[in-house]
Amino acid sequence: MGNDIGNITNAEIWESLKEVTDPEIPVLSLVDMKIVRDVRIEGEEVYVTMTPTFAGCPAIYQMKTDIVDKLRELGFEKIHIDISFKEPWSTEMLDDEARAKLESFGITPPTKHNGEPTGTMNAKVTCPHCKSEDTTMENPFGPTLCRMIYYCNSCQQPFERFKAL
Repeated sequence: MGNDIGNITNAEIWESLKEVTDPEIPVLSLVDMKIVRDVRIEGEEVYVTMTPTFAGCPAIYQMKTDIVDKLRELGFEKIHIDISFKEPWSTEMLDDEARAKLESFGITPPTKHNGEPTGTMNAKVTCPHCKSEDTTMENPFGPTLCRMIYYCNSCQQPFERFKAL
């Protein structure tokens, strides 16, 4: 191995995993998304626990592959990725920085819901381009399971909204 993994800390692994972006939302890392839940080192092995946004997320395999690739760059050969739904993923986990990154990318962040996401379906949706609330949902199904398609009547631009989960 090129690196001395005995000197690598959990903090260094977390920092490295900040470079692994979500395959479907490349403006956010798996750490930003809170998909990576836990990292622990046991000898020369590293264990990562992750919770995808949906149980049937089509990007699970790619996320696991990208995590393994990043950890191999650090010198680890024995890598274990555990998919856990013990604590379901929720958009409430996204901090203000992650929400700002989504908006700058052109995706309206999910409405904060305090554990009641169904109440957000009728909430006003702000256009990430012009900040107008004169918007219309075009399709509840976007390019990924976690996004919806909207249209802004003010600036006449389509945009995506991240579903509140």
